[in-house]
Parts: sequence; structure tokens; C-alpha cells
Amino acid sequence: MVKFALKWSAKQTVINTLCAFVVIGTCAVFVIDSDAQEFRSIFNGKDLSGWKGDMTRWSVKDGAITGTTTKERPLPHNQFLILNDSVSDFEFKAEFRLIGDNNSGVQYRSQVIEGAGDFRVKGYQADIHAKPSYTGMLYDEGGRGIVAQRGQRVVVNDQGEKNVIAETDPVVKEDLTAWNTIEIRAVGDRLIHLINGKVTVDITDLDTKNREFKGLLALQIHAGGPMVIQFRKLKLRDTSK
Repeated sequence: MVKFALKWSAKQTVINTLCAFVVIGTCAVFVIDSDAQEFRSIFNGKDLSGWKGDMTRWSVKDGAITGTTTKERPLPHNQFLILNDSVSDFEFKAEFRLIGDNNSGVQYRSQVIEGAGDFRVKGYQADIHAKPSYTGMLYDEGGRGIVAQRGQRVVVNDQGEKNVIAETDPVVKEDLTAWNTIEIRAVGDRLIHLINGKVTVDITDLDTKNREFKGLLALQIHAGGPMVIQFRKLKLRDTSK
């Protein structure tokens, strides 16, 4: 099998008219990069070395990063476990499960909210949500809100208008209390999320005021009802080189 990294031009037009390959239900031009970094583990399975956050909320249980809120100790606002590294063009994959009537997500290319404290960030989020149309959507935490719901291929223009131009894989309901996979592929202005190998959203973000090309990667515990979110087998690959 040929190993390659995904590359999309930052100057990609709204709708690709020519495709070198047709992959995961969308039309994209890929360039093979033989120098791409291999996937590396960003969680050692034992402790939270390399991460920062409120360690009264986050721990390692059963070999998984575990974030918890309880009825007795709810969160006043969303909070994050932040990787001590930044991402730009990358591929991320992990397994997750969610217990409780709440939601979570994986932040990327995100920024710390200055003065907010308590490990709060804003930016792109691959959402983990019990509502099928929200699972795997692109949510702009602390910014534009929902950018693309599951099943949508979206182009956001320079004025911030969100245009659905096609469909991705069909919306299905997963059992989030079981282990599921989540993947994020971000290259330039092109962002793709996958849940259990199915493309949930495919976004071209041309909103120069609000888009981000580099920032933090973080895991979310959400304000609201009691919840437990777990992540394991977290891997990251830099495709910016």
C-alpha cells in the first residue's frame, strides 16, 4: 500500500472541476508527499503527560483519557484538556465514547480565550453529540457556531456566508456509549471530519476574518448535565511539510 499525506491547495475553487482521485465521497486533489511525518501517539495510556487542564476533572481510567462532570460538581462553562503542542496541517485519529446526556468534541487550530481562565479555548471543533445531525459536525466554539452539520459539504465565502454545495456520507445514529472512531483532516482551508470511517462534514473555509490555520488541539468537557467522555489511541500526523 502506498503511504501518502493529504494535501489540498489553499487556493482551491468553490467546486473542484477536476479530481486526481475520488475519495471518501468527496472530490479532492491529493498530492503524494513522501516526506510526511508518520502518525505519532499523543497519549501514553498511563498519565496526562504532555497535556494541561483541570486535573480534578481529567484523569486516566482504563487506559483512556477521561473527563468527568457530576451533579454535585457541574461545570459553569465548557472546559478543555489542551495538548502542549500546536497543529496546522495535520491528520488526527482517536477512539472515543460518551456517557450522559451531554456532548463533547475535539478542538483544533484553536486559541486560548484570554482572561477567561479555567482552560477555555475557541476555534474549530469536531463535535461529539448525541443528536445524529450534530455528531461529527464542524462547530466554531466561541465564534461562528455551527459551520456545517453532519451530511453537508459546505463552502464558507469571504463574507462568512455558509453554502451547502453537496452531501457527504448519509447521517446515521451511533451508539456513543460504545467505542467509536473520530478523524480530522485539515489542510489549508479544507477541513474534513469522519466518524467510524464515514465523512460527516467537508468544509472549505474562505472566511478570511474568522478561519484559522494554526492553533491548539484540545478535548472538551461540556457544561450541563453529568457526563463522562473518554478518548484513547490518540494519534497525530503533521502534513504541513
